[in-house]
Amino acid sequence: MIKAGIVGGTGYTGIELLRLLSQHPQVELAAITSRQEAGKAVSALFPSLRGRVALAFSHPDQAELKKCDVVFFATPNGVAMGEARALIDAGVRIVDISADFRLKDVAEWERWYKLKHAAPELVAQAVYGLCEVNRDRIRGARLVANPGCYPTAIQLGLLPLIEAGAVDLAHLIADAKSGVSGAGRKAELHLLHAEASENFAAYAVGGHRHWPEIRQGLAQAARREVGLVFVPHLTPMIRGIHATLYGRITKEMDFQELYEKRYANEPFVDVMPAGSHPDTRSTRAANLCRIAVHRPPEGGGQAERRDTLVVLSVIDNLVKGASGQAVQNMNLMFGLAETMGLDQVAVVP
Repeated sequence: MIKAGIVGGTGYTGIELLRLLSQHPQVELAAITSRQEAGKAVSALFPSLRGRVALAFSHPDQAELKKCDVVFFATPNGVAMGEARALIDAGVRIVDISADFRLKDVAEWERWYKLKHAAPELVAQAVYGLCEVNRDRIRGARLVANPGCYPTAIQLGLLPLIEAGAVDLAHLIADAKSGVSGAGRKAELHLLHAEASENFAAYAVGGHRHWPEIRQGLAQAARREVGLVFVPHLTPMIRGIHATLYGRITKEMDFQELYEKRYANEPFVDVMPAGSHPDTRSTRAANLCRIAVHRPPEGGGQAERRDTLVVLSVIDNLVKGASGQAVQNMNLMFGLAETMGLDQVAVVP
């Protein structure tokens, strides 16, 4: 059995980890930390876990995390980078769900996250945990940087086109919408029900922290820099990301076949039949990305001219976009079946 610890067990990603790991046949939950809830039973705070999780929350200074085989950081940005070195030196493997180790350019990370990086020496050894790209490297990793939610949906949606050299790399567009849980479990005015409900708005158009992460991954696939316009939106739902992606075609091919072949052996990417319109609820609570490829007609009196490809990519931001992908990474790191503990069917309605 794998002894697992969670640092930050009361946020949305921490709750999802508890839900998933409590059902995992090869995991023993050994420690769950929370400064504010230390000493309180997990099931008292989250009754959904009654009968599943018998632990109480531990104060971070008292939790025996060094005795764990793997520790997940479900914490705000800036926490993992201060604690990772001691755990790695103790032989613990780490999956960081925050952004602390995602960007390879430390100066770029500091510019976007407005913090001085506390462990730049670990950035180089961290493996970016997009399993569909870095599976082999993840297996041997000591430290995995779990991808962000928007980056997961957008990269999975665009990677086949970029790998095939089929679109103009200078003019990619990602128009993405997220449920309010993507902002984390916190009280902020714009996340209140009366503010978010029956409302729809773009935000961070001038620059979102996930933009450099997405560009980094796409550039790695393209082996050159890419131009990307990324506009996120907040939608009045709890879970889900819907990314509508646009690329100008530069090479003709069967794009449906391209996607089907690229993801044929990927257990958590479902390429839908041609003409499909996947919706977010089709992935709710499941570790799955559903993708559909479209080639709509363009205007200008040239009905047959269809130079733009549209890709629809949907995920649950808390599962495939965070905690489910973290468990997927753990499975690879410990030589388990990649799908173990992650076969939950999406919840409808």
